[in-house]
Amino acid sequence: MADKSLADIAKDMRHIDIAILSTVTSGGAIAGRPMSNNKDVDYDGDAYFFTDASTGVATEIEANPQVGLGYQGKHNLYIAVTGQAELIREKASFAEHWNSDLDKWFEAGIDTPGLTLIRVKAKALKYWDGKDHGEVRV
Repeated sequence: MADKSLADIAKDMRHIDIAILSTVTSGGAIAGRPMSNNKDVDYDGDAYFFTDASTGVATEIEANPQVGLGYQGKHNLYIAVTGQAELIREKASFAEHWNSDLDKWFEAGIDTPGLTLIRVKAKALKYWDGKDHGEVRV
């Protein structure tokens, strides 16, 4: 078993953009969907994703903030994160995580009505890296 730190995993994650964000639906099912890190991947245990307040993901997080994130990187790297999500609606936070790639999804930028930033604060990360695997508590 390997013994990686959060910093080691952050370095491995630097080029991963898409995560599968899993939430719990009102009926108790697990719902997953791809979300972009928006090139905001200097990972410190917090991950950020933009969405619209009217989406199922926002509604599900409001009802149950326990979420999971799944990542796949190069060379047989897999990362599973368990964490707690929160919905952020302050423009100052939007500006901190905004980049021009988001303009195609949110044409009014940080002034888009209903814009919501999801912050997932990791509790634990499990990783598989070839034959190595382990867990990091955050």
